[in-house]
Amino acid sequence: MWRKLWQEHLLIISGRLYMISGVFVENVPLIKTVIGWGQSVQAPFFVLDTGFTGDLLVTPKIATELNLKVVGITKTQIANGQVVEIPVALAIASMEGAVNYIQVLISNSMPLAGISFLSKFGYKAIVDCKYRTVTLEKA
Repeated sequence: MWRKLWQEHLLIISGRLYMISGVFVENVPLIKTVIGWGQSVQAPFFVLDTGFTGDLLVTPKIATELNLKVVGITKTQIANGQVVEIPVALAIASMEGAVNYIQVLISNSMPLAGISFLSKFGYKAIVDCKYRTVTLEKA
């Protein structure tokens, strides 16, 4: 039943299922994905961050709106080399009709989509800075 709800939500957002295309805002590549937990579902933009090895990182506001429950704390090395402790929650994500459980870090940062997230869905990212396009294709 939940798979049908997620697919219907994806259809409402996109109008149809398609290869995933992102956008550039200034010099930042962004992708949109459906994420939720329980009855709460959103489709925010995430920075496509190839330096982030996790699944997704969301803001505390998004985590609260999705009713995510913290299941632990992880030590994470951030871009400046500092190691910080970040709360972790579980969520469900959907892309082109595929649904997976994912780990979500919660931090006062820009929402991020990482390498593990793309791997779980079997995507390769094609970022063309010259033409400012972002495409996710099945690997």
